[in-house]
Amino acid sequence: MIQWREETIISANIEKVWNLFREENMPRIMPKVIENKPVHLTEEVIGSKYQQKYQEGKRVETYIVETLGYQDTETKKYKRLEFVIAKAFEVNLSFTLEKVTETQTRFIYDGHNKGRNFVGRAMLKLGGSKNNHKVVQDFMELVEREAMK
Repeated sequence: MIQWREETIISANIEKVWNLFREENMPRIMPKVIENKPVHLTEEVIGSKYQQKYQEGKRVETYIVETLGYQDTETKKYKRLEFVIAKAFEVNLSFTLEKVTETQTRFIYDGHNKGRNFVGRAMLKLGGSKNNHKVVQDFMELVEREAMK
């Protein structure tokens, strides 16, 4: 299993950063997600499910993302998601935004990627934590760049 927890301060209002995590804006911060359509929506958001299509090179994977946690207040925003990709990896991740000032937001990104079978576990070991760290850092930098626009 690979785990991560990274945080940074973004020089943007919390609402502007949170807007990037709205379903319709996901392609801005997750460009490999080529489709994200609702399958089951709940009023409280928790329990909502979306069908996503993720493209890696020429390969496209389709999977269901479930919202496991959600909070939207003036000073804190939180979304926890879980999905299984390629029947080999269970991914659980969360995005937390905390208002620091009117123009600064703390962004915390944490989660884990767990192999569900022998192939998944082997691929995670081969990919290594160094590569995973780069993926996490690249994502955080993209969120910050998009929030600064």
